[in-house]
Amino acid sequence: MLSFDRLSGDSGCIELDFLEREATPKSAMKLGIRLHLAGLSLSDTVSILERLGVDRHRTTVHRWVQKADLQPTDGANPNHVAVDETVIQLNSERYWLYAAVDPDTNRLLHVRLYPTRTNAISSMFLSELRGKHQVDDAVFLVDGAPWLQAACHRHGLRFQHVTHGNRNAVERVFREVKRRTNQFSNTFSHSEPNTAENWLQAFAFAWNQLI
Repeated sequence: MLSFDRLSGDSGCIELDFLEREATPKSAMKLGIRLHLAGLSLSDTVSILERLGVDRHRTTVHRWVQKADLQPTDGANPNHVAVDETVIQLNSERYWLYAAVDPDTNRLLHVRLYPTRTNAISSMFLSELRGKHQVDDAVFLVDGAPWLQAACHRHGLRFQHVTHGNRNAVERVFREVKRRTNQFSNTFSHSEPNTAENWLQAFAFAWNQLI
């Protein structure tokens, strides 16, 4: 059998204290989480774990990802921040995924899922972003969406209306999210909003680890 320690790589930043009673070796759980967040489906992740002698169900791996509570780290100090939103289907409802990306590093700074997009929601997103990172001196790159521009005005943040260039960083993130969710018809089926958002936060964590 292959060594889990050799396969799990640099995954010490994934804390698994919440699974003290879990019979699966922690190195195998970390590997399963990393494989799924790196792009493998739950079924493919389970198949790889089976080859390594760990027989677990897809819902078990899904639970590992949910309970690990992974999210982007705080404390960035970017020169520019690209902000945008896109539609994510949650069962039969439309939700809006907001994302902020540092275009110089392509790192995701903050992601949130909301049931609508308004000036107030956009302002809430920027308020949370400001609480996590040093962005008050950054130039925000936004499209023509009036709610994003109004939110920047409200917070006294400098912004530029940009349709291409550095804003492509956030578009790349959205393309990858939709590529991943396309595995299940571009929809989070049979999921609660907090479950979908937890997955998106974990995706952001993994994205920053892999770029």
